[in-house]
Amino acid sequence: MIQAIIFDMDGLLIDSEPLWQQAESRVLTAHGVPVTPTMCRQTMGMRIDEVVRYWDVRYPGMMHDHDVVVDEIMHAVIALVREKGVMMPGVDDVVQFFHAQGVPMAIASSSYRVLIDAVVEKLHLAPYLAVVHSAQEELYGKPHPAVFLATAKKLDVDPTTCLVFEDSINGVIAAKAARMTCVCVPDTAVKDHPQTAIADLVISSLKQFGAKEWEKLNGCVTHR
Repeated sequence: MIQAIIFDMDGLLIDSEPLWQQAESRVLTAHGVPVTPTMCRQTMGMRIDEVVRYWDVRYPGMMHDHDVVVDEIMHAVIALVREKGVMMPGVDDVVQFFHAQGVPMAIASSSYRVLIDAVVEKLHLAPYLAVVHSAQEELYGKPHPAVFLATAKKLDVDPTTCLVFEDSINGVIAAKAARMTCVCVPDTAVKDHPQTAIADLVISSLKQFGAKEWEKLNGCVTHR
């Protein structure tokens, strides 16, 4: 049986991908890297320091201090989340559903802890979360499974009994590499990407998840 629920955060719980794109584009452009919001979709699901390295490889010599750029982007995103952050459709229903089932919930995000805390506060999710874990604390971010495996360990459950909700391809790959059941709620930028098919279930919105889907996925875990 599924013993724990692990949520990604950006683009799944909060509509933050446009905010990330806005912040990244603005800060990177100020540092001489001509990245548009649309181009930022290439790095969805990646940790922000890895995003900065990604663009540094493509535009070498433009960013002289990666830590400064990372810090500027983080502060910009946090400010935008506090000003404009909106919960994604269906989040409250899904959280209440699992709360009623008595299943522990966690967030495992590529975002830094300071941003996760800002989002949890903005969306009033703290009472429902047993664990909050950031890939900032891991050697590698998604698509490496480290953040999910560490979250399962903190929850004291076997990774194969975890159900992950993800919206990015990098996140889905990470969840499956961790041997977890995965529901993909793809961002519009990746909804037609063939790799979404590796998820155990693909839905267009969290509003589409309920008792029927829960029973089906529990059956998949039981018969593995």
